[in-house]
Amino acid sequence: MALIKSISGIRGTIGGRSGDGLTPLDVVKFAAAFGQWIRNQHPDNRTIVIGRDGRLSGEMVSKLVSATLQGLGLNVIDLGLSTTPTVELAVTGENAAGGIILTASHNPMQWNALKLLNEKGEFISEENGAEVLAFAESEAFDFADVRKLGSYRTDTTWLQKHIDAILALPLVDKEAIAARKFKLIVDAVNSTGGIIVPMLLEALGVETVHRLHCEPTGHFAHNPEPLPENLRDIILEIKKNEYDLGIVVDPDVDRLALICEDGSPFGEEYTLVAVADYVLKNRSKDLQPGNTVSNLSSTVALRDVTQKYGGKHSASAVGEVNVVEMMKEVDAAIGGEGNGGIIYPDLHLGRDALVGIALFLTHLAKFGKSASMLRRTYPNYYISKNKIELTPDINVDAVLERIKAKYAKNPINTIDGVKIEFDKEWVHLRKSNTEPIIRIYSESDTLSTADYLANKIISDIKEVIADKR
Repeated sequence: MALIKSISGIRGTIGGRSGDGLTPLDVVKFAAAFGQWIRNQHPDNRTIVIGRDGRLSGEMVSKLVSATLQGLGLNVIDLGLSTTPTVELAVTGENAAGGIILTASHNPMQWNALKLLNEKGEFISEENGAEVLAFAESEAFDFADVRKLGSYRTDTTWLQKHIDAILALPLVDKEAIAARKFKLIVDAVNSTGGIIVPMLLEALGVETVHRLHCEPTGHFAHNPEPLPENLRDIILEIKKNEYDLGIVVDPDVDRLALICEDGSPFGEEYTLVAVADYVLKNRSKDLQPGNTVSNLSSTVALRDVTQKYGGKHSASAVGEVNVVEMMKEVDAAIGGEGNGGIIYPDLHLGRDALVGIALFLTHLAKFGKSASMLRRTYPNYYISKNKIELTPDINVDAVLERIKAKYAKNPINTIDGVKIEFDKEWVHLRKSNTEPIIRIYSESDTLSTADYLANKIISDIKEVIADKR
């Protein structure tokens, strides 16, 4: 069992003792803390939007959250089975004071979480998250008088509103998509993507949509993180039959993975690269060249594409809230993370697999050839992802400082851990916020070189740790 409290919310495994797992007591306590914070921030706005993915625990957690917020005098709009980006859109669409998404994203089905949104439909800041945690710690909740309890209503229209907003985007070309007569297959890991992704594809005029693991039962058919090693079912189906593309989303539909017509992964890092290529190429001539943002652990292929169109690429600290803040600073045309997370500000400032699907299909339709041929138009980089597990007595910050000193002659970025630039490669080291580990990501134009760089840094770290002892 596990319960992880962080500035972005609370997540944990369902059951166990309070404080060890995500029990009903923990759900109520944290929902109350967020509700109290909302009341302090927005005394004249008592509306909160909530929605959930398809997890087995979702309905139970949703009822607890709704009742707690009503007890604080807040008015709840419950979208029911929904997606993270849909809830984000609904917060601003309903002029709400904030929102709560009940999802543990790509974590296995025994996990659930409360993810917290501000009035802009964006994840709350580190400062705001600390304030919510303080309310939870002190239990300084002021519940409403019986005559001032909040209201509750359901609204199941927002999935269609989300689709309508995507269809209205100038760069989404329904006619071009329909003309290609695409035959697609969708793996939604038996969560809410199984509802909305086929809806979107049909609205875009896709001729054939085959559903794989699209019943939102919460019994995930495979590990829900959309990585190639977890996608054997859809890859096998594509190899057995003729499909133009495979589409995979995670349980809350904020990450997008694509499988080419030959069964090869398009590459999670390249979802954003391809969509950015299309967006930057087709920006209005009246606009400045488009800037882009991704996090420090994402491929430099996005930088290459951005520079091709005269824009500037910026790298943020890891985490969606950090990407969004930098996108605002540089007025980015598009951004995201290398895990298949697309952030398109013309729709909203949050990772959204659905807008990613619409833009990618438009791009593929106008390209006029296969997905694998489109993939070959982009520079090839390979990322090696590794980690070192640590004992509690190890001072991670001191270890990172020693590594930084060792490579002081190289360009180094320290906004999030230590990122070391080499000639054509990079290595990024950062400590996990939730586990006693150091993550080591490296990238090069060959996987063997990326692995070599990662192993070299891992050896350096082990040497530093041994010296300390």
